[in-house]
Amino acid sequence: MKKAVWCGAIAAAAIALCSTPAFAQATATGSVTVTANVNAKAKLTLGAASVTFNDADPDVTPLLTATSALSVDVKARTAAASTVTLTVQAGGDLDNGSATIGINNLTWAATGTNFVAGTMATTASTLASYAGGGNFSGLQTYRLVNSWNYATGTYTATITYTLTAP
Repeated sequence: MKKAVWCGAIAAAAIALCSTPAFAQATATGSVTVTANVNAKAKLTLGAASVTFNDADPDVTPLLTATSALSVDVKARTAAASTVTLTVQAGGDLDNGSATIGINNLTWAATGTNFVAGTMATTASTLASYAGGGNFSGLQTYRLVNSWNYATGTYTATITYTLTAP
């Protein structure tokens, strides 16, 4: 009988030692604030640094077309209600050092969502306009009136592109 008591006592002790104590569970919570600053940004990429026209007979080709279209990529981040605007502006007439061609003889055609055709000027002319931000691409093809009245030479003008994303 002693053996049975001892076996029972050992079994009870083993169960007590191996069992998981029953404690009340507690729950704790916490929180963290996440802040992300998103500012207005604008990025403009032009496909080339220059636009070139090949010479032609004005009777045959009264309107010269640039040798290639200029790709224009616009990326802008702004408020949804803000307007993103891309303008072009000439620094002056086409000039060869001794003669000029009026900059208004330079026009462009445009393809791409919200890109518009226009005539170059020494004041800003809109090339594209968008509501809100996003990525936009277009092609701008320059054309130049060809005339027998132009003095010979290589004419240049600087055109400035300005992207505004308020």
